[in-house]
Amino acid sequence: MGTGEQLVTVAAVLLGALTTHLTNYVMERSRHRRELLTRWDDRKLDAYSGYVDRVRAGIFLAVQLYEHREGLRRSEHSEAEMIAELAEAERHRGRSFEQIMLLGGDEVVEAAHELNAAALAVDWQATGKTAGSLEEWRERNRVVFREINQFHEAARVDLGVQGKVTGDNHPERDLLLPAARRDDVASS
Repeated sequence: MGTGEQLVTVAAVLLGALTTHLTNYVMERSRHRRELLTRWDDRKLDAYSGYVDRVRAGIFLAVQLYEHREGLRRSEHSEAEMIAELAEAERHRGRSFEQIMLLGGDEVVEAAHELNAAALAVDWQATGKTAGSLEEWRERNRVVFREINQFHEAARVDLGVQGKVTGDNHPERDLLLPAARRDDVASS
């Protein structure tokens, strides 16, 4: 084998090694990016679901407080205890909101701001900071649940989930109220 043939063989081996190295580099980089995206998507999903859970927990406490204050349903807890529980729930919701601010896309952050404002309106009427009738109370609750759905929509888009939670396939639902209360409202 002559010198020229040996140089061609060495060049082919070097070209093969360089090509293999570049291919492995690009594949590793793509794999690493996918892992990062998956990791961030997992964290976003946890943050989004945790935030909605905190919002719903606060609404539940606000409803208990409001119904107790308005004499609709008595609680075994004192009003002061319920106010303290609601304040603690607000604190947890605030911490969850901060995670949304750190991880969420623009639309998710805006939806979280709207949801937070609606949840505060419910809290304020429950604690008496805002006055209002029973119908205004119910409307505030309707608004907060619509905002939860808007947050779900924005989060699904941000996570790349197909489909919607609102629209023709999922019509808007009203508050679930016991029949006795509906009868009372209809007759008044």
